[in-house]
Amino acid sequence: MEILNDRKYSPKHTWAKLDGEYAYIGVTDFAQDQLGEVLYVDVPDVEDELTKDVDFGVIESSKVASELFAPLSGEVVEANDEKLEDEPEYVNEAPYDAWICKIKVADMAEYEALLTAEQYEASLAE
Repeated sequence: MEILNDRKYSPKHTWAKLDGEYAYIGVTDFAQDQLGEVLYVDVPDVEDELTKDVDFGVIESSKVASELFAPLSGEVVEANDEKLEDEPEYVNEAPYDAWICKIKVADMAEYEALLTAEQYEASLAE
């Protein structure tokens, strides 16, 4: 299982990667492994407001449908809907490239409070 150091993690198995005042959001390698074959990703619309720890969509797999929880609050400025609509399995193939949406971060303190790669890995071992 891969956990990258260039982003931070939510205990609810989503990641956030900063790009200036923006952040890309996706699901972790652990999450996609637990889900199994991803069949559908519900991507938020541009201008939707995400609220930290509140669900913003659903990811469906051959095993289960699971809510996606926002690691950060902010406004969606871009959605990866075309790629994930055509190839939802991309989440399984490359979970750290298969971003779901890009948001304008509302509060950088929320980002700072997310788990580092080491903290996230330790949380999985509990």
